[in-house]
Amino acid sequence: MTTTLLTGIGELVTNDPALGDGTALGVLSDAALVVDGDHIGWVGARSRAPAADTMQDLGGRTVLPGFVDSHAHLVFAGERSAEFAARMAGTAYDGGGIATTVAATRDASDDELRTLLAARIAEMRSQGTTTVEVKSGYGLTVSAEARALRLAREVTTETTYLGAHVVPPGTDRADYVALVAGEMLTECAPYARWIDVFCEPASAHAFDGDESRTVLLAGRAAGLGLRVHGNQLSYGPGVRLAVELGAASVDHCTYLNDDDVEALGAGGTVATLLPGVEFSTRSPYPDARRLIEAGATIALACDCNPGTCYSSSMPFVVALAVREMHMTIDEAIWSATMGGAKALQRSDIGGLGVGMRADLAVLDGPSRSYLAYRPGVPLTRAWDPTA
Repeated sequence: MTTTLLTGIGELVTNDPALGDGTALGVLSDAALVVDGDHIGWVGARSRAPAADTMQDLGGRTVLPGFVDSHAHLVFAGERSAEFAARMAGTAYDGGGIATTVAATRDASDDELRTLLAARIAEMRSQGTTTVEVKSGYGLTVSAEARALRLAREVTTETTYLGAHVVPPGTDRADYVALVAGEMLTECAPYARWIDVFCEPASAHAFDGDESRTVLLAGRAAGLGLRVHGNQLSYGPGVRLAVELGAASVDHCTYLNDDDVEALGAGGTVATLLPGVEFSTRSPYPDARRLIEAGATIALACDCNPGTCYSSSMPFVVALAVREMHMTIDEAIWSATMGGAKALQRSDIGGLGVGMRADLAVLDGPSRSYLAYRPGVPLTRAWDPTA
């Protein structure tokens, strides 16, 4: 395999305290690394860098692990800008607009959806994302959900079956839960790694605690890992259900009581925060500091979707986490990289230690603080070995 020496790295974030300055980010200054095929072969000071087949000088730029976006809804057609404008004028979000996207997605051909999906993946890579989880949930029929997952599997191994996104209008709730946990699950499971459910009893469109438990247990029996949309619109059972069942992640976590926070601090379920949603819906931001102080593991993700956050930018998410959720820059970067890896239960991504995947993001700035210091500026990209 070809080896490439990346040198001239002003600041290197490894997420390995043993490699760098002893902090969680494991930062090295004036650093270099060797990419050996698809993996990291060596990391250290530039002055001690070994020879390699080729070399790239990054001119003092910052290198960090590629962002791990562990929550995204990318298989869809259409858009909902009118709904966004209405929210900005004061209309509350309750999940009902999903039906608009379902109709557009069902009407689109495979090739149309494949083209849209590829463009969104390319947009993410142009901003430093190297791993993304992709959910279904805009089909809500057996064939449409299986199609979404089949297409998603073409671009990522992190695919999530979300037949339990909403109850389709005019459908009996009990019948739909039985479908999601039965025939639909059987057809979708071969294309999915995970199962998810929108657990939100405050919404007539989503699923209560008992319905969510039924869906999740069926998914587990089919061999899928568990994820939960929880506590986005109000206080509810989603967080504690996720922790009880050992879900890898519970996402949103906007409304948390003391028991929810305690459960996340004591359990192994990652709290995935999605501040782009709060930005796009004018909702309260999650209390990240409260979770951190309780010992919870936090991931940050973009939740790119046409209704509540049509942004694919993880740098934007990092900046929001720092500005609006009072996370430090280092906490936000860790959560957007290693935190996302933990939410996907992956040990080969999220850091830049020897043997890990060579998923690198290059930041056009001398330090990692530029992610929040210069918000909205396209400074970060996934490293391309062919460039």
